[in-house]
Amino acid sequence: MASLYVVRGAGVGTHYLVRKTKQKIGRDNHCEIHLDDSEASRVHAEIEYLDGKYFLRDLDSSNGTFVNGKRIDQHLLAVGDRVQIGRQLMLFRIAFRPFGPEDDDVDIVQNQNNESSQIIGRVDIEQQLLEETDDWTAKVPTAKVPSNQASSQAKSHWEIMYRTALAVSRTLDIDQLLHQILDLIFQWVRCDRGCIMLTDLESGELRPSCRRNRVANQPSARMSISKTILEYVCKKEEGVLTSDACDDDRWNSSASISAGGIREAICVPMKGRYGNVGVIYIDTSISAGKHALTSERVFNEEHLKMLVAIGHQAALAIEDTNYYQSMVHAERLAAMGQTIATLSHHIKNIVQGLRGGGYLIDQGIKTNDLAVVKNGWRICERNQERIETFVMDMLTMSKDRKPNRAAVDLRTIIDEVVEISATHAKDKSVSLNWQRPATFLELMLDGEAIHRAILNLIGNAIDACADKSDGIVEIGLTTTSDQIRVEVRDNGIGIAENDLNRIFSMFESNKGNRGTGLGLPVSLKIAKEHGGTIELRSEVGSGTIFELVLPIKPNLSNGQEDRVRTIPG
Repeated sequence: MASLYVVRGAGVGTHYLVRKTKQKIGRDNHCEIHLDDSEASRVHAEIEYLDGKYFLRDLDSSNGTFVNGKRIDQHLLAVGDRVQIGRQLMLFRIAFRPFGPEDDDVDIVQNQNNESSQIIGRVDIEQQLLEETDDWTAKVPTAKVPSNQASSQAKSHWEIMYRTALAVSRTLDIDQLLHQILDLIFQWVRCDRGCIMLTDLESGELRPSCRRNRVANQPSARMSISKTILEYVCKKEEGVLTSDACDDDRWNSSASISAGGIREAICVPMKGRYGNVGVIYIDTSISAGKHALTSERVFNEEHLKMLVAIGHQAALAIEDTNYYQSMVHAERLAAMGQTIATLSHHIKNIVQGLRGGGYLIDQGIKTNDLAVVKNGWRICERNQERIETFVMDMLTMSKDRKPNRAAVDLRTIIDEVVEISATHAKDKSVSLNWQRPATFLELMLDGEAIHRAILNLIGNAIDACADKSDGIVEIGLTTTSDQIRVEVRDNGIGIAENDLNRIFSMFESNKGNRGTGLGLPVSLKIAKEHGGTIELRSEVGSGTIFELVLPIKPNLSNGQEDRVRTIPG
């Protein structure tokens, strides 16, 4: 399955499915891949599948079609190609099966002849992350490194890269990542100020995202960064090291550099897989008197190379984080769309029922026929009950909640549920048999929630028996030393084996327009909130048994006393 995934631009996180046909790309509504982008032509390009390959063609668009930064007329797409149309940068992907023909070329075997490998070194990642950095602050390398310090400096560089890799792999919070990167840089380099600027996905402009001064509690002064340097770094995609920037011919004695009074600065691009995501900038200033006494530079080529590597790692982490967040956002939108579509379907059915009942009431009033009015009112009542049930189920599923426990008699709750369900059972010609125990059971439960859970189970059982002439639903209570089980047994149609795994999923229902697919998920959620569960046994054609299992002594966090009291009678 091929797709174009938007990694930059207006539709970040959007997946466009690329089918094995010919598809037009553009902002025209008739295009199979519709881009909401004013810089894209109405019919901008097309993708065609030929002989197992995907070809991208530009259709004389105004602004051109680019692949991997180059304008194309026609291009054979490969996995990972970056396609830019208008302001949207898309990644071409193909989902492969996880294993290939080479799977058989590798064997995982046990050690032979009682030989074992010896572990000679270990690194505990979590421990490394928790270690203090005071003992790690590296010595700042100078422009000329004596030979006897070369190995020490190399070791320091490897440790810098190692710690940078740990920093970028441990967080999905971009702000936290940027602060960690600046902390590492300040430990390694004697810079006075640092700033990380990220590229705005919409405008393409650099925006300051994180800054730091070496001197703690220093009065916050505005930080001036040369626009000339930033433009050079972004355009050339290369890092620069400036020493006394006013004398550097590349900057043409720019006023923006001179005004800052900067003695030395390093600016490097944060270049990732799909482009430049920002820049890292550090600088330092030395007074004229101090500079006259020494010719030693604070920054050197080694600093520049290491900062380029850090910038690249940070860019990859930012792209991965943006990709993950886009995926989560896309999944949420998809789930929201599915939920809205499902809710709309059920709400429509209820509204139709209310309209039908209202029509009968209106006709009965016009003809002065009280029987028609009563019939219409019964229809409206049933749909009002459906609305109430539907809304309460949605509220229950919408958020986690702690049960509002109180001492209740579980038998009384079931009495009320059976009484409410009697009319429903009578309409379906189903017998209700409540095997009420003689023992009074006082439990610490959320009575209203447990009432809803049992009501859903009994209502589901009644619907399962609706098409049987001898349908019967039996409700029973059994108690063990640590559990109470509410058993709802029916002799209905049963549940197919392949449906058992999804019976508690939201919006899964085999009742057609009569069901919302929320009853069983709501009951299971209530049971879990009480520290219990629901167990299910079913046989197609013979019936189903649901058991609401509740602990007698749940783990309460509100200080209420756990208790169960049994009294004869």
